[in-house]
Amino acid sequence: MKVLLLYFLFVNCFTFLLAGYDKFQARRHRRRIPESVLFIMAFIGGSVGLLIGMFFFRHKTAKTTFIMKFSYIILVQIVVIYLKMTQKI
Repeated sequence: MKVLLLYFLFVNCFTFLLAGYDKFQARRHRRRIPESVLFIMAFIGGSVGLLIGMFFFRHKTAKTTFIMKFSYIILVQIVVIYLKMTQKI
């Protein structure tokens, strides 16, 4: 259980930092982190880190397509957690 908690802590911190770095690069008109990388990181457990990063850095909050795709990832994670808690997986 401790390993799983450490995993989620690491992934969320890393995803938060990626969001900040992407915003930093965006302000300087430099090469950015692809959205697919941010989505993969959110999907593998970094959704909380990305959500906090979005609000903390004010990053991607006005981009509707990003919000929709990110919401879908959150929804899938909620369903998986629900099914796991009810022991149907």
